[in-house]
Amino acid sequence: MSPLELALDELKSLEPGEKFNFTATANKYGCDRSTLSKRFRGVQRSREEKHENQRHLNNQQEKSLLQYIDDLCKRGLPPTHHMLQNFAKEICRHPVGKHWPGRFLKRHNYSIFSK
Repeated sequence: MSPLELALDELKSLEPGEKFNFTATANKYGCDRSTLSKRFRGVQRSREEKHENQRHLNNQQEKSLLQYIDDLCKRGLPPTHHMLQNFAKEICRHPVGKHWPGRFLKRHNYSIFSK
């Protein structure tokens, strides 16, 4: 877990009405006080959560697709970009752009090769 997530967990574990200090908690975990405060109050979401609504696939669907890609690569059958487009189209029920597979792989820091 990231330091910010650890700090948020600590704040969420406090009893209602129990006093806390964002600055002290942020310093304890080595994260930014204003980001901690905004996340705790629900004003700001993580980048991943923020952009999930703008993607063709949600986080769970992307994880499933990555697992499927891994399985294919382990068998020595790495999928082509065109195959990835078709997989995504089947999952989200609408076509994705021709550059979507490259952006998807870059977003997940993933390269396709057989193992």
